[in-house]
Amino acid sequence: MEWRDLVIDAYGRVSDMLQQALKNVTPADLNKQPRPDCNSMGWIVWHLTRGQDSQISDLSGKTQVWIEQDWHSKFNRSADPSDTGFGDSSEDVKAFKSPEAAVLLGYYNAVLAETRKYLQSLQEADLGRVLDEPYKPPPTVGVRITSVLADCLGHAGEVDYLRGLLGGKGWLGY
Repeated sequence: MEWRDLVIDAYGRVSDMLQQALKNVTPADLNKQPRPDCNSMGWIVWHLTRGQDSQISDLSGKTQVWIEQDWHSKFNRSADPSDTGFGDSSEDVKAFKSPEAAVLLGYYNAVLAETRKYLQSLQEADLGRVLDEPYKPPPTVGVRITSVLADCLGHAGEVDYLRGLLGGKGWLGY
C-alpha cells in the first residue's frame, strides 16, 4: 500500500465513524449539549468538517466546499470562509442549530471527495513543502494533512461518545 492510499483510507474512516454515530439521531439529539458549556454532536460534526474544508482548500488553492457548493445555506449560515467554529464561545455553540444528520453527513462527504482529489494530486515530494505560516517551526504539507486528520478523528470520537451517552447501554455503536 502506498502512503497516499493509507491517508485517503484514514480520512474515509472519519466518514464511517460519523455515519455510525449519527444513525437514527434526531435534530433534538444533534443539538443536545450534555452540559451548558459542552459542544453538541451537530456542532462538533459541523466544526470538524469546516476545519477539514478550510485547511484542505487552503492547501489545494481551491474555494471551500462550504462556499463553492453552497453548503452554508443548508446550515443557515453565512458564506464566511473563516466561520469554522474555532474559538466559538459556549453561547455560540448553544445558538448553533444543526440541520438533520443527512445534511451533516452530506457536507462531510462532499469535503471528503475534495480531500481525496487533493491527496490523489500530491507527489511524495509535496509532503515536505514548508507552509508560509507564522508557526515555529512552520509546518509542512505532510504535517498539516496529518494534523487535520488527527483533529477530525478526535472530534469523530467525541461524537461517538456523545451518541453513547444518548443511547446508554442499548446503543451498540461499533
